[in-house]
Amino acid sequence: MNNQVYISCSFSLKKELESELQTIKNVVVAHQYQPWVFVEHYNFAIQEEKEMMQQAMQDIENSVFLLAETTDKGIGIGIEAGYAKALKKPVVYLRKQSAAHSTTLAGLSDYQIVYQDTDDLANQLKQVLVVVTQMLRNE
Repeated sequence: MNNQVYISCSFSLKKELESELQTIKNVVVAHQYQPWVFVEHYNFAIQEEKEMMQQAMQDIENSVFLLAETTDKGIGIGIEAGYAKALKKPVVYLRKQSAAHSTTLAGLSDYQIVYQDTDDLANQLKQVLVVVTQMLRNE
């Protein structure tokens, strides 16, 4: 069974979100999934936008579900989440409580996690992954 989880997040804030991304990856691994953080694997030049999006779509196709960390709202995160949803893959919306709410991603997502800190993030994500895993097994 494929066990890759696509983790979508802001390229520009990947350093600031380092502890949150590590928490997400740790929880994902603890639930027997393989985390795939797009912004950690590739570095495309501006003129390589077509290649970048082709790679993102392929990586989403190869994933069982998508986690969208939207503490920093980004168009790319919304596009990736929309593509996963079109493929009928579960989408989980995550953001810090202090961050702006994304109505489009919240409306698109199957699950929402609004967290205060990394401990809260880990606890909520564990609960959601139990539900997502059960749902995927029942398909």
